[in-house]
Amino acid sequence: MVTKTIDLRSDTVTKPTETMRLAMAKADVDDDVLIYDPTARQLETEMARITGKEAALFVPSGTMGNLISVLVHCEIRGSEVILGNNSHIHIYENGGISTIGGVHPRPVKNNDDGSIDVDVIEAAIRNPDFEICYPKTRLICLENSHANSGGRCLSVEYTDRVGALAKKHGLKLHIDGARIFNASAALNVPVERLVQAADSVSVCLSKGLGAPVGSVIVGTKSFIARARILRKTLGGGMRQVGILCAAALVALQENVPKLVTDHKNAKTLAEGLNKIKGLSVDVASVETNIVYFEIAKGSHITALKLGKILDEHGILLMPDSSSRVRIVIHHQVSASDVQYTLACIKQAMTGVTDENGGN
Repeated sequence: MVTKTIDLRSDTVTKPTETMRLAMAKADVDDDVLIYDPTARQLETEMARITGKEAALFVPSGTMGNLISVLVHCEIRGSEVILGNNSHIHIYENGGISTIGGVHPRPVKNNDDGSIDVDVIEAAIRNPDFEICYPKTRLICLENSHANSGGRCLSVEYTDRVGALAKKHGLKLHIDGARIFNASAALNVPVERLVQAADSVSVCLSKGLGAPVGSVIVGTKSFIARARILRKTLGGGMRQVGILCAAALVALQENVPKLVTDHKNAKTLAEGLNKIKGLSVDVASVETNIVYFEIAKGSHITALKLGKILDEHGILLMPDSSSRVRIVIHHQVSASDVQYTLACIKQAMTGVTDENGGN
């Protein structure tokens, strides 16, 4: 009989801790649309400090955070943004920069590690001498860590090079830093240094950090002033939002130190999966908390079938295709949960039960 659920679908599935719930219940609140909520101000001040930016703004979601950031930088409709063809903004955010903002995406190839060759970025910048036909390039977007590349991290040196390129051409640089704290932990580089070259950054509170709701965008004071207006326009102005911000403050204090353990558990999982007959993992590419594994061609089992089998054992995961599965580790997945998951997957793939096969 299953007595526990191990949820590996994403790091967005975490439940608020008791400390978070207590902080939410006791949060000092006021009207945030009128910029009076003291707990929201506390969170925004702390996020500005951590990222080394002048100001910050709480928003309901990462998608809204990225959308607002792009629209602030690209105020003129028909502006163009250069971004990765495998990036979250380009694939998973409903095309909002185009449908809502009238911003033209210029997708260029992401490398396997989530980076984009700097010369490829530069080649994609439109020639301003031919603006009679071309859209005007105004923005470059990067993603760190890069979700679709398995949580790979962009180095400081690389980000600095892209930032220098942006300045050379009079462009802005936005970083989708949904999991920037994971990248910081993996690279052992402070968040402030990782995003130093960026004009704006979006940071998700409800992914690796484990807060229940929200993201924060950071940038200059003038950037945030314009972002605040757009947040209201998009329906993201929420009144006593300090209730949510209180949980995020707890997450910053309690869960950031746990990211290293999450990454260690992800690596352990990847190494274990790679030893199971019929499965393969690029173990070297597992840098943070995301693991992709492939089911061998001709196997008796598909990703969907494997998911259904594991569901019966209390394990939830997310098939990415018929033969590919994504697993995301978070602070509510323990080392013993990883071992149990490996045992159940091994049994499903080979029919062999080992000593870790009970929950």
